Amino acid sequence: MFETAVELMADLGRRVKSRRVALGITQAAAAERAGVSYRTWRRMERDGKASIEDLSRAAIALRCEEGLKSLFPAPAAASMDELLRHQERAAQNKHRVRAPSLKRSV
Repeated sequence: MFETAVELMADLGRRVKSRRVALGITQAAAAERAGVSYRTWRRMERDGKASIEDLSRAAIALRCEEGLKSLFPAPAAASMDELLRHQERAAQNKHRVRAPSLKRSV
C-alpha cells in the first residue's frame, strides 16, 4: 500500500517530535539548535510541513543527518555489465585527486 505525501509528512513530523522528546530537548531549544524559528519547528512536528533546508537542519540538530543520505539510493544494476560500470566509476571517483583549495590567507 502506498502512502500519500500528506501521510508521509505527518509521519515524519511525529518522528521528529519523538526523536526530540527522546533526547530531552524542548521545541524552543531544538528550533534554536537548528537555526529555525520556533513557529517553523512546531509546524514541522505538528503537520510535517517543512522545507528541505529546514528538515536538513532538524536532522542535524537531532543528530540523525546520516539518515537523510540514504533517502534516495542509487538504483541497483540491471545487469552484470552495468554493475561493473558502476564499480569502475566508483573506483575512479575514489582515486580522483582534488585540486587544493585557493583560500586567501589573512
